[in-house]
Amino acid sequence: MANILDNVKAIEEYIINFRRDLHENPELSGQEFKTQEKIMKELDALGIPYKKAGNTSLIATLKGGKSGKTIALRADIDALPITEETDVEFKSKNEGIMHACGHDAHTAMLLGAAKILSEMKEEIHGEVRFFFQEAEETFTGAKKIIEAGGMDGVDACFGMHGMPELETGHVNIEGGYRMAGCDTIYVKFEGVSGHGSVPHKAKDTIHPACIFVTDLQGIVTKNIDAQDPIVLSVGKFIGGTKANVVSKYTEIDISMRYFNPKVREIAHEAIKRHAKAIADAYEIKVDVQIEESALSLYNDEELAALADQSATKVFGEGKNLSLPKYMGSEDMPYYFQHAKGVYAFMGYRNEEQEAIYFPHHEKFKIDEDYMKYGTALHVQFALDFLNH
Repeated sequence: MANILDNVKAIEEYIINFRRDLHENPELSGQEFKTQEKIMKELDALGIPYKKAGNTSLIATLKGGKSGKTIALRADIDALPITEETDVEFKSKNEGIMHACGHDAHTAMLLGAAKILSEMKEEIHGEVRFFFQEAEETFTGAKKIIEAGGMDGVDACFGMHGMPELETGHVNIEGGYRMAGCDTIYVKFEGVSGHGSVPHKAKDTIHPACIFVTDLQGIVTKNIDAQDPIVLSVGKFIGGTKANVVSKYTEIDISMRYFNPKVREIAHEAIKRHAKAIADAYEIKVDVQIEESALSLYNDEELAALADQSATKVFGEGKNLSLPKYMGSEDMPYYFQHAKGVYAFMGYRNEEQEAIYFPHHEKFKIDEDYMKYGTALHVQFALDFLNH
């Protein structure tokens, strides 16, 4: 079989140039219209058919010369509302918007993979779908591709993200939970307003809400198995209007991160129970609303083992390094509800190039050398899965 990395090196300049163009012209989640046009132009040139999905997403389809399974490869295309503070020549031209999460590289790598795979179309068993997905940062893009039928008939899916914990030329692929799920929980206490001099004639909400906030960590320690990580963070607390007015309303916004879906259920029920118990104790009302942001990401064990073999072919022996789970979230797990999947973390760290910052930093940079590995891994894993 051809050495995939060598094939990618032959088009490395193409991948880098496409990434730099996207970096210079970033677009926010759901507004990636010019990005979509650029991808369509390249897919047209490659002769790969596609359809639009959602606002700005694309589902491209490459049918192999032989029958077989279907694999979906995914890249996110959106940027962030961040003002860039790097010294690269291809710095963002869109004021206050920056590709500070590396999605420009993800897109360029997937496009490079599409180019390589299209050249070996006749050898492919089955079908490769390429998801160029909008709005990962708002956790809404994956659902739009799924609604458009992107996952219909898919047997496995694969995605990746550049990370600074690993030097360029290294990767992390392992089975099990790899990224946390995320919910935002809105709690609103309602009492009866009144004068601060006669609090007994009113029903205050600030005091009970304070008790609820301090009580929250008791849910973590007393209801949740200590071996299942969970984070409850109160990021917003608003109550009252004036010092001598008893507060009728107090609102609390909580961010919750978790891995195990059972833990999530336990925490949801406990938050509702504790909020109601405290409201009842102080003779006030409470409303709890739970907004799902993202699910926890679980790498299928069998697919992770296959992806590890693919990584060895691309990177060489001993380059798949273990990393702790991330408490950050992704919308990739929505695809995993429809087919088993695996998600890889790619190293882009290069201290000489100042490619050291975690995503969402205004000085975020990547070592562009990492893109050839990501492109090759997309291709290699797709071929390995379809021929497996």
